[in-house]
Amino acid sequence: MTERRPGTWPVENPVELPAVDDQGAQHLALTAEQARFHVTLGAIRADLEAQPSDICLRAAARRWQQAITAMADELTGHLREAG
Repeated sequence: MTERRPGTWPVENPVELPAVDDQGAQHLALTAEQARFHVTLGAIRADLEAQPSDICLRAAARRWQQAITAMADELTGHLREAG
């Protein structure tokens, strides 16, 4: 038995870590996109949960849908103009 236990410092045979590559950058971008989606969806859910009745909740949901659709239409127009 040795006095040194696994996981203690200094490491006798260090492991080489992979360099940051395109796949790592793509993974980070995907993770950021997923986080943004869930934060946005959480904000919409919080707004809907704050509604006092089912009628108000449905009206708020329709407002969110209309706002998102209008935003998508606007961005689609900008993309078409850009070519």
